[in-house]
Amino acid sequence: MDFEILKRDCATRQKKGLHFILASVVIWILLLMTYLSNLPILSKNLVAFCCTAPLVPVAYLLSKLIRMDFQNKSNPLSILGIIFSVNQVLYLLIAMWIFSAVPDKMLMILAIIFGAHLMPYGWLYNSKSYFAMSVIIPVVSLAIGLNYEPYVLAVVMLCIESVFCMALFIENKKA
Repeated sequence: MDFEILKRDCATRQKKGLHFILASVVIWILLLMTYLSNLPILSKNLVAFCCTAPLVPVAYLLSKLIRMDFQNKSNPLSILGIIFSVNQVLYLLIAMWIFSAVPDKMLMILAIIFGAHLMPYGWLYNSKSYFAMSVIIPVVSLAIGLNYEPYVLAVVMLCIESVFCMALFIENKKA
């Protein structure tokens, strides 16, 4: 089967990963609530790690709501999506170090890691939105994270993720 046909099938049947980006909006809402709380920063950071845990189950539920194929097992390129995500786990070691070394910057590092991991999906889904967000999110996260409190970054990320969802809705309609 033609490689481009497999990529198109992956993008179409999985709606360009919209379920995961929608789930990330839920995660950023949880993160915003965490960083608006009165907890000490180390506690906020620990809760932040816990907030990221339900990403896959939430994405699964959302995939059912938007009627899409969560895994697309029939397409051999679907495994790439998993590999692209698993790669991100290795970078979380940096966030774990930041957790105690520079606790006020941990959310910034999580946002940068999240944004940077999107680039390969731009290729997999032939998506300009993924390519754009893979650059915009790390750069904006760095600028906001260095200059403002973590909750401000959470608000900005929530806005960016919402725009990202809208862009993916548009891309999916055009496909």
